[in-house]
Amino acid sequence: MANKSTDGKSSGTTPFEPMDFFNFGKGQTDAALKMQKEILGAYEQASRVWLVRVQAEVELWSQLAAKLTATRSVPEALGAYQESVAQRMQMAAEDGRKLAEDCKEILGKITQSVSKGSGLGST
Repeated sequence: MANKSTDGKSSGTTPFEPMDFFNFGKGQTDAALKMQKEILGAYEQASRVWLVRVQAEVELWSQLAAKLTATRSVPEALGAYQESVAQRMQMAAEDGRKLAEDCKEILGKITQSVSKGSGLGST
């Protein structure tokens, strides 16, 4: 039982004050929400970049279709196709690099949040 002083306030012998109970875990919740916002921001940025990338690929294949309709010989058509495939291979290499960067950024945000002690598992 808590001891009361003459002014009616608790002497501090109870483990939790009523307001402490309602604030319990608030720091962890705030940290989790902050981390979630940062991660969602990184996902949104990556999505915009990938949308631009998909549009570039559509443009690449549209240009190939236009070149093929304008060709007058099989060697000319094969040359246009070979050029487009080479560009697509370069785009694939860039895609791999960008995907690795995006994953690294997101994992970095998670690691930074957890290492600061503001992650979900901290007390």
